[in-house]
Amino acid sequence: MRLPHVAVEEADAVDIGIIGVPWDGGTTNRAGARHGPRQMRDQSTMMRNVHHVTGIRPYELANCADLGDTSVNPVDLLDTLKRVEEFYQGVHAKGIMPLTAGGDHLITLPVMRAIADKSRPLGMVHFDAHTDTWDRYFGDYEYTHGTPFRRAIEEGLLDPKRTIQIGIRGGLYTPEDKDWGLEQGIRVVEIEEYFDLGPEKVGQLAREVVGDGPVYVSFDVDGLDPVYTPGTGTPEIGGYSTHDAQKMLRALRGLDIVGADVVEVSPPFDPSGATALVGVTMMWELLCMMAEKVAAE
Repeated sequence: MRLPHVAVEEADAVDIGIIGVPWDGGTTNRAGARHGPRQMRDQSTMMRNVHHVTGIRPYELANCADLGDTSVNPVDLLDTLKRVEEFYQGVHAKGIMPLTAGGDHLITLPVMRAIADKSRPLGMVHFDAHTDTWDRYFGDYEYTHGTPFRRAIEEGLLDPKRTIQIGIRGGLYTPEDKDWGLEQGIRVVEIEEYFDLGPEKVGQLAREVVGDGPVYVSFDVDGLDPVYTPGTGTPEIGGYSTHDAQKMLRALRGLDIVGADVVEVSPPFDPSGATALVGVTMMWELLCMMAEKVAAE
């Protein structure tokens, strides 16, 4: 977004930090999201200064900066989780709200580990085709891009009763795959219900579910129909449109958003950059709301 690059160590005056996590070691099928932050930065030059609907001018309301990419270890998943968590601990210690470009969806787990207060776990508005609350992959492997929110709930980082997942669809490996999250109290809006309600009602439902506490917004681009985001690792047909997604994000204005991410942009499957443009436009929507929160504090 043409923002200055500032090292975390020197970011004492920064309110909102945009961060890349160039890693896809949690991917179980089509890798490539490690290249997402690079292409999203490139496409972010298309973002301007004023939101055309709300009139929000984020760069006048908050000190925003590009904090660069986290360190990752492409051959060691657990080491990468540690590196990412430590980076965000430094960001959080300076009172900076993180806005992240992924990376696969597992990267949300170390971010939450760094910023969540276990005495008051995070609520979450989660846009996705998949719940990402599955337990194990490939026998007994517990850390993949399909498991972050199960781990986050188990670790006390995420309050399932203040969590809503929007756009869920696609085949399952077993009939029980979606039961666990429902049993914990997650409000799951499957795509059929989404189309029955429409974006305005779903946006209002999201506000009711998360309430007044701290909220994390996690936006997986495969929640959108793949006609809009073909460059993603696990596309599912039959999703919502980019415009409807923008409407739902705008419905979150005024919530206590403490962090957000846009993940699973995979440039190898869309060299045109259209998917990355969608992803970074969703980041712009989030940035405007986060800046408005800074100004109100």
